[in-house]
Parts: sequence; C-alpha cells; structure tokens
Amino acid sequence: MKPEERVECCEVTEVHQDLLRQVNEKIPDLDSLYDLAELFKIFGDSTRIRILFVLFEAEVCVCDIAEALNMTQSAVSHQLSILKRNKLVKSRREGKSIFYSLADDHVRTIIGQGMEHISE
Repeated sequence: MKPEERVECCEVTEVHQDLLRQVNEKIPDLDSLYDLAELFKIFGDSTRIRILFVLFEAEVCVCDIAEALNMTQSAVSHQLSILKRNKLVKSRREGKSIFYSLADDHVRTIIGQGMEHISE
C-alpha cells in the first residue's frame, strides 16, 4: 500500500465525549442517510450525467437527447424514467411531444459543485 493510501489511526483509544455529543446532535437519522446514498447512486451513472448536462442547456424531448448523445430513444427513455422517479427531472406535454427539464435548481447545484470538486 502506498503511503498516501494509508489511513493513519490514533496510537491510543480515547473517546472524546464532547465531540461525540456534538456529532450525535447533528447527524441525520439512518433513513435520511440511506435516502441520500440512494440519491447519489443515481448520479453514479455517466449516461444519466450526460442527460442532465443536456438538460442544463435546454428543455428538450427524448428525440433531441437521443440525437445529442448518439443514443437510442429507448435507452434515453429508460434513463429519464429513473431520473424522473427520483425527482431530478420533470416533463411537460406539448402536442405529441414530451419535453424534459431539470426538476429544480438543486440538481444544477449538485452537478455544478461536483464539477467544481473534480476540477480542483
């Protein structure tokens, strides 16, 4: 194991009760943490990230996304259903077309901060 991969540990076991109390007062419940982990799993797929980046630029239909990403409409629809089920995108009907857009600014913020983090 490379030195930068090693995690250093305390040389003695000493529990800092005051710090532990602060942490326990602030840490979310297990259900909330589980839901957060599930949300981040949605962002763990590069195809879904690519779709979200298309939606950063404009409200578009499945046909447009498929063309922009060189994918089939079926593949795009499948990913959009996952994104919609997780409240990351929304849709609206206009005639025979369904247009998709980001659900809210939170999605833009999450992706933006992720891009900022990897650029450091």
